[in-house]
Amino acid sequence: MSEEKEIGKVEHFFNKIQVAAIKITLDALKIGDIIRIKGRTSDFTHVIDSMQVNHQSVQFAKTGDSIGIKVNGQCRDNDIVYRVIQ
Repeated sequence: MSEEKEIGKVEHFFNKIQVAAIKITLDALKIGDIIRIKGRTSDFTHVIDSMQVNHQSVQFAKTGDSIGIKVNGQCRDNDIVYRVIQ
């Protein structure tokens, strides 16, 4: 059984390139973490295999950072992002 912790929200989704801009509002995120993006019409999980802050690849993001990640599903602005804790 896994648990989920809210860590941020989608600020923008770039449909053509399947990239979500996410604002980290609580906690932190690192490569290898599993996230769940849930909104009115979206609900999927994704393993973080890369992320960027200001167009620079990073291994770790903390509260206050805005990150860009390529995702395997459609999401929308203001969808909630959870870190899945296993």
